Amino acid sequence: MTLEYGSAREMFDADVASRALGIEVRELVPGRAVASMTVGETMVNGHGITHGGFVFTLADTAFALACNGYGEPAVAARADIRFLAPTRLGDELVAEAVERERYGRNGIYDVTVRVRGRTVAEFRGDSRSLARSR
Repeated sequence: MTLEYGSAREMFDADVASRALGIEVRELVPGRAVASMTVGETMVNGHGITHGGFVFTLADTAFALACNGYGEPAVAARADIRFLAPTRLGDELVAEAVERERYGRNGIYDVTVRVRGRTVAEFRGDSRSLARSR
């Protein structure tokens, strides 16, 4: 395991919220990550579709994994999402995060969330690496 891979994996292993939702890491390399989650009963809203906050959380987790793969901690500076299609109880959501640009302490990442290959949401996040304490 590389140092870079280890830093993102350690962050995920300490992420109680994502793990409690059943989010799993499928792929992980610096600048790219794939994570998945199955929509459970407690994730469905009053319209019978997945609450958008859970879709956002999955995308945000994939984003965090991708931007924390360089051996230094990074956090979200900004993020937004476009919901393109509803998802439902039992759907397996797969989020693929890809680095678009990394410059200085900043990065831009796109995350596509799919169900059975169909795009259901697009997320964009800006990361900021934290200054190391000396």
